[in-house]
Amino acid sequence: PTRTSPVKRGRWVLEQLLGTPPPPPPANVPELDDQKQLTGTLRQRMEQHRANPACASCHTQMDAMGFALENYNAVGAWRAKDGEDAIDASGTLPDGKSFTGPAELKGVLKEKRELFVRNLTEKLLTYALGRGLEYYDSRAVRQINAELAKQDHKFSALVTAIVKSDPFRLRRGTELNSQQAAK
Repeated sequence: PTRTSPVKRGRWVLEQLLGTPPPPPPANVPELDDQKQLTGTLRQRMEQHRANPACASCHTQMDAMGFALENYNAVGAWRAKDGEDAIDASGTLPDGKSFTGPAELKGVLKEKRELFVRNLTEKLLTYALGRGLEYYDSRAVRQINAELAKQDHKFSALVTAIVKSDPFRLRRGTELNSQQAAK
């Protein structure tokens, strides 16, 4: 609880904001704390860890985004140093886009609007349906996103499009399921 994790933060951004989770880690990869040969600042230790090609495939996706958020401590307060070391919140994403700090990362993420909107649509539709999405819901997600684009991506348009979608309107209610079970 007293230290941050750029890896977990970067993974959270990928999964929760962009809907593009990284692949699972390879088997038998030790935790960063268990790798005694790693030395230096957290960033330096992560760079040493990424030197392993098996680790680099996932970490190049997650670490940069996580380091952009390193100025926030474990409880979200702003900080300029981690212990005695100044925090380096810069990074470069796999697509080559570079940033320094959370404000510039926000700008980079804004360019990924389609990923964010699709992910938000899927999460809200999941909540609205009370179930996970299935392959046959992908058509509705595309239709909702198309409607949302016509409405300048307003949140109210997203909610309206979800309510008007076939999966929401045509779902089976609990009363119907109870009546069928009684038969």
